[in-house]
Amino acid sequence: MIRVVPALLLVFSLLLPQPVWASSASAGLDPDRNDGASLPLGRLPERDRPSSSAPVPAPAFRLTPPSAPEVTDAGVFKPETFTLPNGLAVVVVPNHRAPIISHMVWYQVGSADEPEGKSGLAHLLEHLMFKGTLTVPDGVFSRTIAANGGNDNAFTSWDYTAYFQNIAKDRLELVMQMEADRMTSLALTDDQVKSEKEVVLAERQQNTENEPITRLGEAIRTAQFVHHPYGRPIIGWPEEIGTLTREDVLAFYRTWYSPANAIVVISGDVTAEEVRPLAEKTYGTLAARPVPLRNRLHEPQIDAERRVTLRDAGISQPVLMRGWMAPSWRSGDRAQVVPLQVLAEVLGGGPTSRLYRRLVMDLRLATSVDFDYNPMALDRSTVSLSLGPAPGRDTNIVEMALEAVLKDLLSNGISEAELNRARKRLVDGAVFARDSVQGPAYLFGMTLATGGDVSDIEEWPKRVMAVTNEEVMAAARTLFSQKGFVAGELEPELSISAPAAGTPEPLQPAQGVQ
Repeated sequence: MIRVVPALLLVFSLLLPQPVWASSASAGLDPDRNDGASLPLGRLPERDRPSSSAPVPAPAFRLTPPSAPEVTDAGVFKPETFTLPNGLAVVVVPNHRAPIISHMVWYQVGSADEPEGKSGLAHLLEHLMFKGTLTVPDGVFSRTIAANGGNDNAFTSWDYTAYFQNIAKDRLELVMQMEADRMTSLALTDDQVKSEKEVVLAERQQNTENEPITRLGEAIRTAQFVHHPYGRPIIGWPEEIGTLTREDVLAFYRTWYSPANAIVVISGDVTAEEVRPLAEKTYGTLAARPVPLRNRLHEPQIDAERRVTLRDAGISQPVLMRGWMAPSWRSGDRAQVVPLQVLAEVLGGGPTSRLYRRLVMDLRLATSVDFDYNPMALDRSTVSLSLGPAPGRDTNIVEMALEAVLKDLLSNGISEAELNRARKRLVDGAVFARDSVQGPAYLFGMTLATGGDVSDIEEWPKRVMAVTNEEVMAAARTLFSQKGFVAGELEPELSISAPAAGTPEPLQPAQGVQ
């Protein structure tokens, strides 16, 4: 299953709930993955070659604290934007490093917009969008992209559904024409819907039911959002997936898939001047159609701590997880968003982060630690933490050590060196993101589809640079003072073996005794 999380998205801590990807849409060429293998890792400095064969001593390790990062360039990507008369928004992010483009269509609808009792509908529709129209039959879309040297896929989250193609610049009009066609002309049969439901159920079985850590995350999410639709899985509950019909899919499609509810983002070797006539020729011919307001239930404040324990015989090492409610760009205290991003980098930003150094390197209580925050949500967001206890370590001791680290943070704060290091890493990530073609298309689409605007991206490095120690600590105190967080634990399930040979049978009650 392909995932596309380029550099700046990692900077924005996009490990919160991951979107669900269509398994039927891949054209065979993987775009950037989210495992970091394709991200720029920096370049080694040029060194003078030694004049002799004598070994060159390694440079001394510098203990100098990092200085405050500097941001001198205005904006990150410098996008160009326009809107067609039918309401379709277009964002163009020029990147002339190579004659290729990444074309994405973002619909402002996701699994949180599904009718009650029909979970998985948005994701099922995503799969079925590849089943064709009268002019582009079943399977022809992806085969055409592949035949022209490109790759395509799609993914669904709680707040959006997106479709993308990475292809040569001179194939842009072809891509736009096919996307415009399926925006309003999807044709489905009952057999196609039935078959794709089986695909989705198999996808859930493989990626959720067979993955204990994913099941724990799903259970934590359900406990965290007890009323809001963010609490149901994007892929849907299996019992409800099985009841979805062709009529359900088409009603959802006709309600939400409209030019006025779509954002087209094109990143690569193009300009808005080149894109506008193509957009008018393809998307511009579609009729405008209004869409309903996205009315969401509000999540009540719960002050009771909740604990979720999942036992599975297939694991050998436990995992600890914890989740807190947090603001997003659109919901909650917006002023705390960037300070929380800096805090997440201080606590969980790699092997130099506070949690890793203390729990993994100093105390040897854990083998891994992640601390993540993603503010890109239409409603409230979350902060998540996960710990992998070291073999043989008691999970209660590990949890007590975690509490001690967080208490020390709240009591003594963070140092200027930690603050500068975190800000520098975040700002550097924004600079590296300029090298990506698909990354900007992903970032602008996700930001705009969740209620943000272009300035949230273009001004982000300056906002990071302006964050103060006091603002980070204020955000930390707000976050960790919550009483209603959710704690989760994944434990090995102890098997009950048969009694060994020679073991006396347990006493049985006398006959007739109840």
